[in-house]
Amino acid sequence: MPTDYAPSFRDRQEAGLALAASLMSFAASRPLVLALPRGGVPVAFEVAKALDTDMDLLFVRKLGLPGDEEYGFGAVVDGTGAEVIVNETYVRKAGIDPQTIRDIARRQLAEIERQRRLYVKNRLPAFVAGRVVIVVDDGIATGGTMHAALRAIRQRSPAQLVMAVPVAPPDTMTMLRTECDHVVCLLQPRRFRAVGAYYRNFEQVKDTDVARLIAQADQMAQERKARQPERRSDSP
Repeated sequence: MPTDYAPSFRDRQEAGLALAASLMSFAASRPLVLALPRGGVPVAFEVAKALDTDMDLLFVRKLGLPGDEEYGFGAVVDGTGAEVIVNETYVRKAGIDPQTIRDIARRQLAEIERQRRLYVKNRLPAFVAGRVVIVVDDGIATGGTMHAALRAIRQRSPAQLVMAVPVAPPDTMTMLRTECDHVVCLLQPRRFRAVGAYYRNFEQVKDTDVARLIAQADQMAQERKARQPERRSDSP
């Protein structure tokens, strides 16, 4: 039994396989698996493969505090019809003015557009409304980025919204439960350190890795479509 300090997953692939086993009850609904790039992509790929379902990317970038970029006060979600979501209470306390927020969001949107062109070219985002949607990352620390992602997806009217991660601290999970219908988290250490502490191999995911996995997911989607029997034109 792993302790709060022992690595629990060999790598993101193993974490994805373990997460998929806990999500099999959703397979019959043919959910849409949305990965947060870059770290969430290898995890989400294993989930989508095991559930034999569609996978796409959910582009989210943290809005970092000026002078301390690691501390996020909000996030920008997607590059098409972008949504900027901020922690209004913290923004007021920190005295972050609207122009500063716009400038930071503009820089992050530029990175989202770079990623979009590289990973999915000009392909439109997958349709969310009416589908069971599973949002996947490789882990959560403070939860700000995931919070923004869930809020943005909720506004697109999914049938059910599921958050699935291998590891996150209990207090963050408590906060995020209000933003989705179901939560799957394999490990909730009481004395949480950092996401990478629970992986033996936590190397940075490269752009080429993301592009390769998206291409594989698209190929699997085409093969799955080819397996489905065609509907007769005269069928009701």
